[in-house]
Amino acid sequence: MATEHTPGMQTLLLEREIEQFYYAEADMLDERRFNEWLALFTDDVRYWMPLVANVQYRHMDKEYSREGVDNAWIDEDKRTLTQRVQQLATGIHWAEEPRSRMSHLITNVRILDVGPSLDDPRELTTKCRFLIYRNRMETEVDVLVGKRSDVLRKEQGQWRVARREIFLDQNVLLSKNLTTFF
Repeated sequence: MATEHTPGMQTLLLEREIEQFYYAEADMLDERRFNEWLALFTDDVRYWMPLVANVQYRHMDKEYSREGVDNAWIDEDKRTLTQRVQQLATGIHWAEEPRSRMSHLITNVRILDVGPSLDDPRELTTKCRFLIYRNRMETEVDVLVGKRSDVLRKEQGQWRVARREIFLDQNVLLSKNLTTFF
């Protein structure tokens, strides 16, 4: 029996590790453990969700708003994410009183790039899909579906999100507010 992992086994183990990272993150959000969730982000994180437009096929390059140029649903850093978490923790956030019940489902997790090498992974580019179910009050139900592209960086032996791009599959939000973390 070989004692070293083959490159295929290393890839499988890394994929499993990243899937578990994302599943644990989803649990933190669903269980409102927002301070633990914040600790998953680097200090220089960029958390961005562009607007989406219905465009003709020949204009597909204009489907999403451009980062740093156009408006976005969300354009945050660690400071503003922390402010949002602190506001929710006050218990007087109008959009979350009473609080929402949520389920974050993560699927189709893929690692697109590993740097500097598979033997020494310190930064990863990943993609995944999400479905977020939110129920609040008696009649408020939101379903948010889309894709995420992340850059994960290993800091002090732990994976952290250094960049998150969120792409919703709907261009009109039917939600009354956007307090959801993705």
